[in-house]
Amino acid sequence: MELRVLRYFLTVARVESITHAADILHITQPTLSRQLADLENELGTQLLIRGKRKISLTDAGMLFRQRAEEILTLADRTEKEFKDRKNLVGGTIAIGSVEAMSSQVLGKLLKAFYAEYPQVSYHIFTGTGDEIKEKIDNGLLEVGILLEPININSEKYDFIRLPQKERWGILTKISSSLAQKDHVTPKDLIRVPLLISGRPVVQNEIASWFADDYAHLRFVATFTLISNVINLVENGLGNAICIEGALGMRDSDHLCFRPFYPELLSGCVIVWKKHKVMSETATRFIQFIKHALKA
Repeated sequence: MELRVLRYFLTVARVESITHAADILHITQPTLSRQLADLENELGTQLLIRGKRKISLTDAGMLFRQRAEEILTLADRTEKEFKDRKNLVGGTIAIGSVEAMSSQVLGKLLKAFYAEYPQVSYHIFTGTGDEIKEKIDNGLLEVGILLEPININSEKYDFIRLPQKERWGILTKISSSLAQKDHVTPKDLIRVPLLISGRPVVQNEIASWFADDYAHLRFVATFTLISNVINLVENGLGNAICIEGALGMRDSDHLCFRPFYPELLSGCVIVWKKHKVMSETATRFIQFIKHALKA
């Protein structure tokens, strides 16, 4: 399986046409069709549905598109890292971050590191802790900021715990009855429509805080990122259980945050893969993080 063929496949998947893709790639249509057929034979499965008007992906094709994108991203970064070794410190550092107030630390770190190494650029990925860990494992990210609770294998990752704490509470409309309170208790949320993170580890943390009242809660939706549900809260679907810092990154004139009482706090950690051979740039960045956060 050649990288060139992966690029062919992704181009066809993007434009949904072999003819159009062949023009973009500057190859003949029969050549492209043959390469795609050989790829399907090599994998032993159909990737493309060849309709009269457009090309679409099978379920296997959608999975392969994701894997092809990851492979090409890693290949491109590897090539760039070795080219950048000539300049010692340069190239791109790939960083993942959750939506949290603690991620503002990232901005300060990048600004300070950039002042010392202006030839370095950055790729920032925003996602859940599980998504970021997976990309670190696959070599697509060097560093990640994760929100606890998160399962971190100390034999697999190195990490530094950030000093800031994130408050949990409710994201609600300013016109709601909950907005009139200074804080919300478990009893306040019984039979109130709620939206909650789809991550089981977060749900377990929230369930522990609610204790026996958790069984009486009414969940109408789950979500991954708080940015996905702000419109749902604004339109009255329900009230989102989230951290205060997530709202701070998405201003809204129609919503407000009310903290839980008793207070529920979570921390954030900066993690990277242990025993991984990294580029000189990534190695220096991690050393910089250690020094800055322990100073």
